[in-house]
Amino acid sequence: MLRSMLDEYGLDDIEIAPESRFMEDLELESIDLVTLAGHLETRYGRQVNFAEFVAGLELDEIIDLSVGRLVEYVVGCLKAAEGS
Repeated sequence: MLRSMLDEYGLDDIEIAPESRFMEDLELESIDLVTLAGHLETRYGRQVNFAEFVAGLELDEIIDLSVGRLVEYVVGCLKAAEGS
């Protein structure tokens, strides 16, 4: 999902790793995170609420948000949905 977004933006040469930060390393802007949130909702439905996740973060945490931290959140949401 993230790779296809980067490819669309012509950033296909950027490597994605768990420690990659969305804004600093992947060169994404806040509007791109909104797009990513839409993709997550399309794929996982309301099980993964990106807006709620971001609302619980401080501004500096949002700026430094890493791929790994988002993956951990998504996995946690999916596990919680399985358990209910």
